[in-house]
Amino acid sequence: MTNYFTEEASVEAVNGRMASDIDPRVREVMTLLVKHLHAFIKEAKVSQQEWETAIRFLTETGKICSQERQEFILLSDTLGVSMLVDAINNRRQPGATENTVLGPFHVAGAPRVAMGDRITLDGKGESCVFEGTVVDLDEHPIEGAIIDVWSDNAEGFYDVQQPDIQPKWNNRGTFVTGSDGRYSFVGIKPVSYPIPADGPVGQMLKHLGRHPYRPAHMHYIVTAAGFQKLVTHTFVGDDNYLSSDAVFGVKATLIAPYERVLGGGTVWRSPFDFVLNPL
Repeated sequence: MTNYFTEEASVEAVNGRMASDIDPRVREVMTLLVKHLHAFIKEAKVSQQEWETAIRFLTETGKICSQERQEFILLSDTLGVSMLVDAINNRRQPGATENTVLGPFHVAGAPRVAMGDRITLDGKGESCVFEGTVVDLDEHPIEGAIIDVWSDNAEGFYDVQQPDIQPKWNNRGTFVTGSDGRYSFVGIKPVSYPIPADGPVGQMLKHLGRHPYRPAHMHYIVTAAGFQKLVTHTFVGDDNYLSSDAVFGVKATLIAPYERVLGGGTVWRSPFDFVLNPL
């Protein structure tokens, strides 16, 4: 029997057109997508004008995408979808450090730096010692863990955003833990900054009464043999945007202490231990 399209049977009509021999996962995902998309359209009673506005929004989002900027990822981030996908795919045992979004400014191949060295190359910002231990769930130190770190500069920009202004690899570096699992390096106390808000996503945030700011954070990727890869941030504990991060990346367990240091040229100290989940 042919399933002709009707408002009531729209889902059955569309999903009924799929061939019988397609990939099972494609069938599962597309069946659910059609089901929930049609349910949304029906519940919201979307008008023709509203649908045309949505199509224009998606068209403009695609037009602004480039090698340097991915507006669809920004859209995913600001709708909480990126964090939801990250959470579903990085469930861990209690006590393990939580994941958060990678962000668009990671650069592979950052230089290997000696423990305790400085990664800030432009001489700007308030210096901060970041230190702690990489351990397993039983608090045993992990030797040979690779820690890849990066942050914005004192003006809230990453080096790849300002290639003609900042030195290459500014506020970036990789470290390898010894037998004690300890890590230590000198960066700057990061600052909050806005995500790009001059495109369709920025207009969407404005219509929703939302700001485009991310709270100050240091990025980490921690990898070690036998353990899940950890992609995370540590957040500055007194930042004004902790409870309203534009991309929903903050988790309570990732808010780190920043302690003032008296003397010695260093202004701040931020201790944080990373607990890795076994594979």
